[in-house]
Amino acid sequence: MMNRSIRILAVLLAILALGACGKGGAKAGGQVVAKVNGEEITIHQVNAAMARFGKLDEAQAKVASKQILNGLVDQQLLLKKAADTKLDRDPAVMQALEGAKRQILAQAYLEKMMLGVSKPSAGEVHDYYVQHPALFEKRRIYRFQELLLENSNAETVKGAKGQLDQGKSMRDLAQWLQSEKIPFKANETVKPAEQMPLEILERVQALKVGQVGMMSTDKGALILSLVAMKDQPVTEEQAKPAIESYLTNKKRSDFAQAEVKKMHDAAEIKYMGAFADAGQSTKIATPAAKAADVPALASPVKQDAAAKSDKAALDKGLGGL
Repeated sequence: MMNRSIRILAVLLAILALGACGKGGAKAGGQVVAKVNGEEITIHQVNAAMARFGKLDEAQAKVASKQILNGLVDQQLLLKKAADTKLDRDPAVMQALEGAKRQILAQAYLEKMMLGVSKPSAGEVHDYYVQHPALFEKRRIYRFQELLLENSNAETVKGAKGQLDQGKSMRDLAQWLQSEKIPFKANETVKPAEQMPLEILERVQALKVGQVGMMSTDKGALILSLVAMKDQPVTEEQAKPAIESYLTNKKRSDFAQAEVKKMHDAAEIKYMGAFADAGQSTKIATPAAKAADVPALASPVKQDAAAKSDKAALDKGLGGL
């Protein structure tokens, strides 16, 4: 079954990439860049694949175009073998092709509709900058000691919280976890403000050096001790490109969500059988910006020597564990 799945996937990719190859009549000599058993591969196919790489300099583009062409040749060979063995009539392949076609058309429609979404105004960019001082004007670099309690249950979390309430240090907490045979991972990290979700950043910003906090994550409970922090603000001019990009993506995402919701509201949709209640919990499956998402800086501000100070100058705490 695994080999069959791999084979179907490989041929599917080949068919998707080269479905138009050899169709539409003769092509001008300058357009054809390779022939595989008489089937032509054109410069347009190479350029279409090249477009996915974004901006490349002349040397990079030359190397990439040759690699792409070799890949297209390999795909054409696979496509021919697939056709010879009637794999294009395999029910699983036909279903996968139809699914890919539906996905491509739906995505293309959304992207076409989103072309009309306006860019954020200067006022919107300014407002975002002002409303999020922890990311910009009051941005900091934080150094943490961490204890991650993986797969922790309510009883473990309660016990750890009890230790925190007693004012235990991170070392004391680690020793308690060991004595209770509770698995955990100890780590020390340095994170700038923009690498933390907003709701966590707000809590971290209220901590003082030496304080310990506890929060839940998708992997379990996380205990943090703030070891050091350094102010490293970002000006509005520095932050402008990143904020513009973030707000543009958010606008596009919100627009897509609204469009699909309109379609849902206008359509007659009926779920049946074992899926009769599916509509009650189904969420619109379009890319959406999460509330916790924050724009990354277009040009990361360099950390100064104080932010990279030798760990020996800090309380290592968990170094021996």
